[in-house]
Amino acid sequence: MLFESIFSLSGFISLFTLTLLEIVLGIDNIIFISLITQDLEASKQPMTRRLGLILALVFRVIMLLGITWIIGLTAPLFTVLEHAVSGRDAILFLGGIFLLSKASIEIVHKTEGKEKKENSKATSVVSAIIQIGLLDIVFSFDSVLTAIGMTENIGVMITAVVISMLVMLSFAEPISRYIKKHISLQILALSFLILIGTVLIAESAHVEIPKPYVYCSVGFALIVQLLSIRAKEKVKN
Repeated sequence: MLFESIFSLSGFISLFTLTLLEIVLGIDNIIFISLITQDLEASKQPMTRRLGLILALVFRVIMLLGITWIIGLTAPLFTVLEHAVSGRDAILFLGGIFLLSKASIEIVHKTEGKEKKENSKATSVVSAIIQIGLLDIVFSFDSVLTAIGMTENIGVMITAVVISMLVMLSFAEPISRYIKKHISLQILALSFLILIGTVLIAESAHVEIPKPYVYCSVGFALIVQLLSIRAKEKVKN
């Protein structure tokens, strides 16, 4: 049975550990979706965020079911300056470039006060969904490759991905509202996306940057920022 091993002790431990890792890896997904959708009409934002996370879940499950294809993407396609480039490398590189450019443009808009035109909002839902879908594919690679490295059981992988996505669906709205309320958090989130984009480009060149270092530095910056916001709110009161 596909999901039978989940009910064993080793299966449960693998499921629990992998679910936690998937939730951590999904944080950047939530941040990106929150920033993309914040310029939409208020009534359309929750639906677009949910659709973005559902797309992420669909992409992850499809990739897990096609593990042979995913592994095949690591095979070299061509070489650049004696560096072998695989399908995975190309996808990570393009995804990293997109994140860098998108986050940099958003930072310029927010720091220089360049607001987007109101009439662009009506047509931005499709654009937002397309951007979310494309980045979901890139983020899904991290998720799927982590799952493959943790366990060989497809049932455990799929269950962990589904549980982590349900958790993220539950917290996407409050996280999005809080980020939208505080401009300093928006800048921090965009800086986080620039960091993730840089990591993706480095990984495409086979330069490994330990993920714990990345998440610890971001976590520390987030804690400092939250404490700063809390202190300012106390002063106002």
